[in-house]
Amino acid sequence: MSTMIHNSRAGRRQAMRRIRPRRSPAVPLLLLAWAGAAGVVWLWWGNTPYVRPVAADRLIAAGRITGLLGGYAISLVVLQMARVPALERRVGSDRVARWHAMTGRYAISLVVAHVVLILWGYSAQSGQPITRQTASVVLDYPEMVKATAGTVLLLVIGFVSAGALRRRMRYETWYYIHLLTYAAVYLTFWHQLATGAEFAGDATARAVWYALYGTVTALVLWYRVLVPVRLNLKHRMRVEETVEEAPGVVSVLIKGRRLHRLGAEPGQFFRWRFLAEGLRWSSNPYSLSAPPRPDLLRITVKAAGGHSSALAGLRPGTRVWAEGPYGAMTASRRRGGKVLLLAGGAGITPLRALFETLPAAPGDLTLLYRARRKQDLALWAELQEIAADRGARLVYAVNGPGGARPEITAEALRRMLPDIEEHDVFLCGPPGLAEESYAALREAGVPERRIHHESFKL
Repeated sequence: MSTMIHNSRAGRRQAMRRIRPRRSPAVPLLLLAWAGAAGVVWLWWGNTPYVRPVAADRLIAAGRITGLLGGYAISLVVLQMARVPALERRVGSDRVARWHAMTGRYAISLVVAHVVLILWGYSAQSGQPITRQTASVVLDYPEMVKATAGTVLLLVIGFVSAGALRRRMRYETWYYIHLLTYAAVYLTFWHQLATGAEFAGDATARAVWYALYGTVTALVLWYRVLVPVRLNLKHRMRVEETVEEAPGVVSVLIKGRRLHRLGAEPGQFFRWRFLAEGLRWSSNPYSLSAPPRPDLLRITVKAAGGHSSALAGLRPGTRVWAEGPYGAMTASRRRGGKVLLLAGGAGITPLRALFETLPAAPGDLTLLYRARRKQDLALWAELQEIAADRGARLVYAVNGPGGARPEITAEALRRMLPDIEEHDVFLCGPPGLAEESYAALREAGVPERRIHHESFKL
């Protein structure tokens, strides 16, 4: 462990050379997504010169446009699952995850509206009962049996992803059910071209739709399959040792070949799969807790569930499968000179790596570490050594003897840093602490653009 500290100056210089400020592409990407939706509406409009003022025709027209928009939204849902570096590293994995959840809700709502409106419209047009019309559409129309199966799968995935149910489900169970999205998309895709009026007589529209889904499929295969395979064959990572850092907190040292070529930055994380009994089917995100070295990576994990608790029992030599690096909470997000790192619990891991490598003049870097007890201050000896080496300020806040919890307030932050509004703040910790700290920082005058937070909730 001490070897990593002894190499801190060299690691910090290497990290500083890599750091370049960059702007988030979130706004252009959102505009591009909405432009795509506008293009879908235009496709419907161009193929719908006139809608008769008849209830059945209006229902069918509404069903067609919701179906087109639902198909477009589904392609975005899959794109957001592809772990494209431009999204994961620059926009931020947590924001992409929120986009994915929001787009998924839109997609399912549009698909449900499409099914209801089309069946209702066809029923009104033919004069048949809705049940008979539904059976006719499913059994007689091309590709509709597969589309029905895919729609049912989408509804099941949406149901299990709902907040209340998701929180009661093991992550691994939810993860593998979520992967059925790919099957659902495949099953529903073909009926769009076979029965969609917008595609039946328009070769250009079909080519665009094929290009949209083909591009998304290629990105998924490349970044979810081929890139991870290449990464792990190239770097051949294995567990070197495990070290207990604090009660319930363990560091895992991972050896490999040419690990500096992974392009990982302090503050980022990988998704780790340890090929050991009970762990090989789980892939969980853990941040780097030290700058990457050519032959060594380190993660530090707090036992908070079955997977994280089992890491303490890893044996040296255990094969490791990693995907990444991901995350946008890096030094390149900083806008000014002074920096406050605000960590709580396991949130210290990415901030410890940033504490060692963030370019800052002596006195311009502060780390505030919130924990329940002094013995829970993981990596404290390392943090002290880094603070002494860099001329940085290191502060901790722990519960009082009676369990009284010190609150992080705007007043307390101003006392600690009178010029707090001039600081960039990197914030990482449990959701409650993050919300409390964010509110206090805003009240203390820190602009929203200077507060950098990335959630690692599964």
